[in-house]
Amino acid sequence: MSTERVGFFTDTTLCIGCKACEVACKEWNRVPNDGLNFLGQSYDNTGELGASTWRHVAFIEQKKPVGVESDGSAGDVRWLMSSDVCKHCTHAACLDVCPTGSLFRTEFGTVVVQEDICNGCGYCVPACPFGVIDRREEDGRVWKCTLCYDRLGVGLEPACAKACPTKSIQFGPLHELRLRARDRVDQLHARGVTEARLYGDEPIDGVGGMGAFFLLLDDPEVYRLPPDPVVTTRDLSSMWKAAGAAALALGAAVVASVLGGGR
Repeated sequence: MSTERVGFFTDTTLCIGCKACEVACKEWNRVPNDGLNFLGQSYDNTGELGASTWRHVAFIEQKKPVGVESDGSAGDVRWLMSSDVCKHCTHAACLDVCPTGSLFRTEFGTVVVQEDICNGCGYCVPACPFGVIDRREEDGRVWKCTLCYDRLGVGLEPACAKACPTKSIQFGPLHELRLRARDRVDQLHARGVTEARLYGDEPIDGVGGMGAFFLLLDDPEVYRLPPDPVVTTRDLSSMWKAAGAAALALGAAVVASVLGGGR
């Protein structure tokens, strides 16, 4: 019996930057302290996703654009906040390159690392188009969000979604989340928030659609997300075929040379 694919819809317009999701993720998954290093530019004390940061709340401070008159008040600045996470791609390059089977697709459609099988080769790190997967210096193995696979197995929602006080992080069947997200964009547009747009909800994008997608209020680059993500292994099969053909041609040339030299 197949299980319905689930995922995250993160509505950044509802995020208040409380970081409850980060704390809940660390507590439930026993993710170690990553230093809590304030960067000196904002309240962002984790910086980016990594082996010990499976949820990262970005704080993006924006001033009024050039040409817009400023009076120096607090109203001249807006904060864009977004809780980033592994995208659990439909076409996941990390799965393609893992030689041990440590990375696998679960019955919920999510992508999980089995830390007891990971050999620390690191092939998946550059394969991820979002820079999500990272190796932990202490043991060399890779770690990332599991979408709380252990909680899903017993009918619980992921810890981050459970802890989010504003429902910025929403969990559920992926097709339902996509419909809900499109309705939300329509509502915002009707209110005059014309910059609202979805990121990662379309199955026709470069990774086949994301299992964790977002409602943004600016271009993806502003949130440090690639504007046109592409599965990095899309040409892998053709490359192997080309390499095989080249190897056969080289082998034939060597044999011909040996036979020719023996005459």
